[in-house]
Amino acid sequence: MDEDRFAALERELRALKDRQEILDCIVSTSRGNDRFDKDLITGSYHPDGQHELGRQIISGQDYGDHANHAHGAISEVNLHNVTMHSCEIDGDVAHAESYVIGLFADKGAATSRMLAGRYIDRLERRDGIWRIALRRATVEVAMEGKAILPNGNGVVGSGYLKGSRDRSDPSYQRPLTAEGGERW
Repeated sequence: MDEDRFAALERELRALKDRQEILDCIVSTSRGNDRFDKDLITGSYHPDGQHELGRQIISGQDYGDHANHAHGAISEVNLHNVTMHSCEIDGDVAHAESYVIGLFADKGAATSRMLAGRYIDRLERRDGIWRIALRRATVEVAMEGKAILPNGNGVVGSGYLKGSRDRSDPSYQRPLTAEGGERW
């Protein structure tokens, strides 16, 4: 293989690796939010990173405690779904836009809500690691409706595995087995 083709392949591989590491970083904050895993959340931000939430600017290092407190105060269960994702990389700086759908079973579990918006992120690679330098979050759709599973009025065929907001969640189990776990 000639040197030009090899260099082109290296650039393509670097771009693909960067995109995946950036998406992994963004998804890590959402997983951390749902599992109340402060380390996953704060580990996605540089030490001087910031998270804009409405008119409030929160340090990335404080965002884990803030998110866990806020989600715990308003909901029994929450799930953040990162959907469409675009990313522009220029050296060690990237700008990403990720659509997110947040689902929340309200306290008391009679109602639930959905918030949909976007994470608009500037990420930087420092010491070889991509992390968020600035996150601006939008909320563009908000809906509310009746909750079914958390209030004990399960749907036909329920008995599904129930997640938890800590490291007892089945997603942390290694190796994963079919044993244990709370059910709806």
